Amino acid sequence: MPTTTSDQPLSELQALVDDVHAKYAPLDEGAVATYIPELAKANPDAFGVCLATAEGQVFEAGDCDRAFTIQSISKPFTFGMALEELGIDEVMQHVGVEPSGDAFNSIELQNQSNRPFNPMVNSGAITVSALLHRVHGARTFEHVLNRFSVLAGRQLTLDESVYESERRTGHRNRAIAHLLLNFGVVHDEAEAALDVYFRQCSILVTCRDLAMMSATLANMGRNPVTGESAYTIAYVKDILSIMFTCGMYDYSGQWAYRVGVPAKSGVAGGVMAVVNRQLGIGTYSPRLDQYGNSRRGTEVCAEMASRLGLHVFDCLNVGSSFLSAVL
Repeated sequence: MPTTTSDQPLSELQALVDDVHAKYAPLDEGAVATYIPELAKANPDAFGVCLATAEGQVFEAGDCDRAFTIQSISKPFTFGMALEELGIDEVMQHVGVEPSGDAFNSIELQNQSNRPFNPMVNSGAITVSALLHRVHGARTFEHVLNRFSVLAGRQLTLDESVYESERRTGHRNRAIAHLLLNFGVVHDEAEAALDVYFRQCSILVTCRDLAMMSATLANMGRNPVTGESAYTIAYVKDILSIMFTCGMYDYSGQWAYRVGVPAKSGVAGGVMAVVNRQLGIGTYSPRLDQYGNSRRGTEVCAEMASRLGLHVFDCLNVGSSFLSAVL
């Protein structure tokens, strides 16, 4: 339920969330991820939609209290942490920012530089986890979990069963980590860094958490409910930029065309989207399309972008008021 319904526009937002949830609840296309055995246990019919404003108001419908693992939605957040702690130049020596056009778990690096294409594919995200591990060592996961908890506005926890499932069956990610080690992209403790990656992907969230984490980015890195800062404002732009160009796997170009806002998905069924300085959207539905994105989540975000004029190039989106203020 929204935090307040005293104003008519707020009740209209709740009505919109209810309507969109009802419209896409019957959509049963897609399949639950099975390559991580524990994820295969998800209820394919679970479905939640949540919208959180940059002022902290929350509007939701459906299974918004159902916990699932964050998976790849963790990637932009750890990327932002690495930028803050190591600086842009150091991070860019190890990972690029170009869309790859390949699947998220592709075993492929950039020609000549041997860097991962971007931090949203697995090779880039493992590299980022290794950079953080190089600084924090055995405390890295605790450091990541604390930052994610600030973003969500509550203490998050690890799903031990999913973590063990990922660690036990993550042979492809292990191969990627050792390929990175071979080319000197990550430090010698590649296995320990990979363990951080498995753990960060196994953090439990709800779609309400995703909406609040998105709203924190929309609010320039400050949680709109707790007021606690998660990122220095200068790095929020970098996080949102990589989400816009690379956040939806090899569907990112189509997403930019259809929806037009920074977003990130995860194979457990979560999707988060950020409307700069306005709001965050979180959805949960574990039925995935061919790209590994939530089928319902993609349609919900496209519908909201269309009905609210959220696309960055939509005629209803007036953008920055800087020029009008100085001219």
